Amino acid sequence: MMKKIEVSTLILRLVLGVTFFIHGLVKFQGGIENIAGWFDSIGLPGVLAYGVAVVEMVGGFALIIGLGSRIVSGLFVLLMLGATVKVKLAGGFLGNGQGAGWELDLALLAMALFIVINDSKTFAVDNLLFKGQKNQAQSL
Repeated sequence: MMKKIEVSTLILRLVLGVTFFIHGLVKFQGGIENIAGWFDSIGLPGVLAYGVAVVEMVGGFALIIGLGSRIVSGLFVLLMLGATVKVKLAGGFLGNGQGAGWELDLALLAMALFIVINDSKTFAVDNLLFKGQKNQAQSL
């Protein structure tokens, strides 16, 4: 029987994965060149937009299937810190009527940090890929 913490962490991992996957996908569908131009306009290298979109999309998918959850979540923590400090912080927690606040970024950061700390192995591809290593480590 699964423990409550495992089920809870699985729910966070799936919601976080879907959220970031969709955010990354939308960046490409809406014209990544526009996002790159916006990055340039706020003083960030435009090429960084491609990296962010790939991390969001590929990382989101990886979280959904449970591949490298701690590493991916760590990257998401960094993305949310960067987005909050560089873009959202000046607008306030709830926004300023012209742009979104940083409340969602904080929630996503907290979810990602929870997965970094606790990991999420329930229904995860990592269990299949690294099963032998886990058994080997337990026998030492």
